[in-house]
Amino acid sequence: MDNALEVKGLTKKYGEFTAVKGIDFSVLRGEIFGFLGPNGAGKTTTINMLTGLARVSAGTFNLVGYGPQQIKKAQQYIGIVPDESNLYEEMDGFDNLCFCAALYGLPKVLRAEKAKRLLKQFGLEEAGNRPFKANSKGMKRKLTIAAGIIHDPKILFLDEPTTGIDVASARQIRKLILELNKSGTTIFLTTHYIEEAERLCHRIAFIVDGNFIRFPMLFLCGLFIPVSRLPVFLRPLAYALPLTYGADLLKASINNAGQLPLWLNYVVLICFTIFLFSFSIINVLKKWLL
Repeated sequence: MDNALEVKGLTKKYGEFTAVKGIDFSVLRGEIFGFLGPNGAGKTTTINMLTGLARVSAGTFNLVGYGPQQIKKAQQYIGIVPDESNLYEEMDGFDNLCFCAALYGLPKVLRAEKAKRLLKQFGLEEAGNRPFKANSKGMKRKLTIAAGIIHDPKILFLDEPTTGIDVASARQIRKLILELNKSGTTIFLTTHYIEEAERLCHRIAFIVDGNFIRFPMLFLCGLFIPVSRLPVFLRPLAYALPLTYGADLLKASINNAGQLPLWLNYVVLICFTIFLFSFSIINVLKKWLL
């Protein structure tokens, strides 16, 4: 499976402050990639660089075959749903979708057809006939997602799509995300909800203070311990089996979609689970990590 996105050494500086600090990762074509971190960790800044909304200070990326210098060409293949809805308040939902379709260069004969289809698909027929500002926050988020996919992008960037909305609307949006992915859309999802990432994502990565953090699987026992605070003899293991790797293996084993043989996935998972359980018991007794 090839990469829809590959990032190497991506860095963003604002004066002397470094918001994103040389991160490396890749997103496989056709997957939902979870980008987790607390508020202010650098998630939105990373998306802004990858979509051309912010300049890259250092490093590079390859997005559907285009680098930072060709981002204008890449934009026709990507969809963006920012953390705040960006549609026009006075226009109704239908006109907003048609306007976004025009911005993406869709022919006039297709704009109304696609807008109507998306409104029906998302259950927003009524919202399409009233001003955007008259809708609930959940409906606004769904309309914004519809606007981001009206041109059938190869990869969709979703920046915290369920933050600040009610439980029912969040559930509907998660369902929409899964349906979009099943239709072939690669999705780059930022969130600070770990349970949401577990429900939706094939793979996940963590960013904290602009750095990719390699947490050992001790995270699953409720421990957030930086590698530098681990006993020296455990540090190589922490780098060999970070949380992202463990999550990848678990998801691959369940979906039979990993690059390793399925039997090897199970062997690694069983061995690591035994180690995790044993180390957790020893940790409680010895109080290595508090």
